Amino acid sequence: MSYAQRKQLSGNRTAAIVIAAVLQFVLGYALVTGLAFNVIKKEVQNLKTFNVEQPPPPPEKPPPPPKDMPKVPPPPVTPPSIVQPPPLAPPPIQTVTTPVIPPRAPVIAPPAPPPPPAPVKTVHAQSATGDLQGLFRPDDYPEAAAEANVTGSTTVSYEIGTNGRVTGCSVISSSGNRSLDQATCRVIQSRARFTPARDSNGNPTTDTKTQTITWRLAG
Repeated sequence: MSYAQRKQLSGNRTAAIVIAAVLQFVLGYALVTGLAFNVIKKEVQNLKTFNVEQPPPPPEKPPPPPKDMPKVPPPPVTPPSIVQPPPLAPPPIQTVTTPVIPPRAPVIAPPAPPPPPAPVKTVHAQSATGDLQGLFRPDDYPEAAAEANVTGSTTVSYEIGTNGRVTGCSVISSSGNRSLDQATCRVIQSRARFTPARDSNGNPTTDTKTQTITWRLAG
């Protein structure tokens, strides 16, 4: 035990002896003076006591190692391993999706309505027109009738086609001479040309006419 510790314990003991002496003196004085027991009890309660705690002993030093003990080499120092960081992952490829706009269907305009039919012109039916004058020549006179000095008038009915030509001829009134009647139809069918007749719609149509031819010898 150190000197400071001994001195501290000696001081504590002295204080305790002094306190005990004071208590004995007070008790004796109280008995002598006739103080009440309660006063003594109160004084005793007011007296504060305390415990003196000894400090813990210092830790013992470990014994030195023996001199003949072989020296243990220090463990090898392993250099710190260099940890390479993992390779950086390539940035994600951003895929840009372009919306596909479907082509618009062509707008097909409805077909134009057919033009209204042309108004039908109301045309009055027209007969074939033409002139038989100049068709007959002096040499058309039948030779037998001329030698016999026969004259007369022949009335014929003839049909005119859509092309304006005579398609048929018949004698409806004879001149009395067969050669004159035949000569009349022959000349009309071979030489007559007419403008064809028209119906109410303006289309060419057939027509029938009647004509009287007079045969006369030149004087």
